[in-house]
Amino acid sequence: MITLDVRGLPKSMTDSSLQALFAQHGRVFGLRMARDLFSGECRGFAQLEMEGHEARGAMAALNGSTHDGSTIRVALHEERGRQRRR
Repeated sequence: MITLDVRGLPKSMTDSSLQALFAQHGRVFGLRMARDLFSGECRGFAQLEMEGHEARGAMAALNGSTHDGSTIRVALHEERGRQRRR
């Protein structure tokens, strides 16, 4: 399972429309979209979980694509603050 970071989403993006966009490339196992507390609109970023080869295919196909006037960026999620201890 791979987690993808998706940035640059338009405010009009919904959970179902984001899932449908990525589902064209494989099964979406999990989705977390940041929303504005008061308006409920998309705050421009989300994380998705997909199988490895499907996630890489979605990343290749959708990174740099335009949706509702916004260019989205898709990258592999990197956990911050996690370091190896010797």
